[in-house]
Amino acid sequence: MDRTARARDLTTLADPTRARILRLIRESDSGRMLVGRLAETLELRQPTVSHHMKALHDEGLVVREPDGRKVWYSIAPDHFERIDALLGGAPTSAAKPDLDRITKDLVVRFRGTFSPESIRAKVVESYELLAGGSQSPMLASRTAAFVATRLAAMSRAAALPDGIPTVLFVCVQNAGRSQLAAGILRQLAGERVRVLTAGSQPASDVRHTVTSALDEIGVPLGGEFPKPLTDEAVRAADVVVTMGCGDACPIYAGRRYLDWDLEDPVGKPIEQVRAIRDDIEARVRRLLSELVTEGSAAVPSN
Repeated sequence: MDRTARARDLTTLADPTRARILRLIRESDSGRMLVGRLAETLELRQPTVSHHMKALHDEGLVVREPDGRKVWYSIAPDHFERIDALLGGAPTSAAKPDLDRITKDLVVRFRGTFSPESIRAKVVESYELLAGGSQSPMLASRTAAFVATRLAAMSRAAALPDGIPTVLFVCVQNAGRSQLAAGILRQLAGERVRVLTAGSQPASDVRHTVTSALDEIGVPLGGEFPKPLTDEAVRAADVVVTMGCGDACPIYAGRRYLDWDLEDPVGKPIEQVRAIRDDIEARVRRLLSELVTEGSAAVPSN
């Protein structure tokens, strides 16, 4: 960011109300809010909030999304990282996840497959892996999801093949390229292909520009989040696609390894992220055509 733009941002956000507005939008479940709801939360009159929204919109920091008689405001995709830098990272949850409860629920889910002791060990290990690099207030649910994915991968690796190929996408932060590829493949393949993602150095959250680029083409990110690369994910995969993570991925016999030379979308404007997305989509479509033929799954040979 050049000095003029940064000075302008600082001037705009020097007003504490505008900074609070951006925080409320950023921390909302949907990533967007109505002026009325903002006014209610801030205990201000709607015309006052509208005045601040106009200033933020004029600076390009927020975008308007008309929805009938309503107008939603969200942070402009091009400026998520600028706003995070100015406001500081998203707040973390003060409460430690209830690892005992998470373990009990997973014991019920994987009863007969893994012992309670094994599940507890995976819960603790997975929590520590995620907590080391995540500032998410949803660390508990992420831990539960991560453990479930790891246990399912271990179960599949030990079972006889069921004819459904598994593809693992790996990049450095698991916040850009791998999430783009995974989202597109899930959308195109449905239940014909299992999709996993991981990062050699996972970030805290998926990049907002990546989420926006996927949403533009109707691909939901769902509850996906950056996850560390684990041994069981590689063992469960039939095809491992790496994207700039070097030699971080272990090599096991019987798997197909692809290395896609792709530009990293981190810090790129939305126009460049779209171009990266479209490149990834073309590659994913070619891979899918190899994996699934005439409605039956087949893992391509090396």
